Amino acid sequence: MPGKRITDLQVIKYKELRGKHSQEAAAAKTGISVASARRLESAVALPSQRPPRHWRTRADPLAEVWASEVVPMLEGAPSLMAVTVLEELQRRHPERFADGVLRTLQRRVSQWRAEHGDEREVFFAQEHPPGRLGLSDFTVADDLDVSLGGLAFPHRLYQFALAHSGCPPWHAE
Repeated sequence: MPGKRITDLQVIKYKELRGKHSQEAAAAKTGISVASARRLESAVALPSQRPPRHWRTRADPLAEVWASEVVPMLEGAPSLMAVTVLEELQRRHPERFADGVLRTLQRRVSQWRAEHGDEREVFFAQEHPPGRLGLSDFTVADDLDVSLGGLAFPHRLYQFALAHSGCPPWHAE
């Protein structure tokens, strides 16, 4: 399967099945291609034990225009989509950029936005399971001029709500 990395579990399973089945059958049962199975035959280390690759497998198709054309477009209009940028590059350089460059451009634009784009709002989702968290508040009610037996009664009101309810009573409409 192109694009999917082979896991350690697949390698172990393949090598177990290889002792009992043909290369094609073991590869099919493991969910890998026969070409990958051939590479695994001579592999000594598991995929997780190999060092990460730090080199490009092919030349960067955007290398010549990235800094001179694409970055100024993104700086001028940071919300531009990669499809629009590709269409503009194809207009400026006919026959040079095929539609297959789109995914590479999307990755590069995404990386540029992460490093140079607008700040994003940080949001931490909160979960409030029922009965776990309560909200409480005191309100000084002296301004209400409540009296008992003709004497001023300074007092406070106490309000409590469970966070799971979503709306404490003092915010209810």
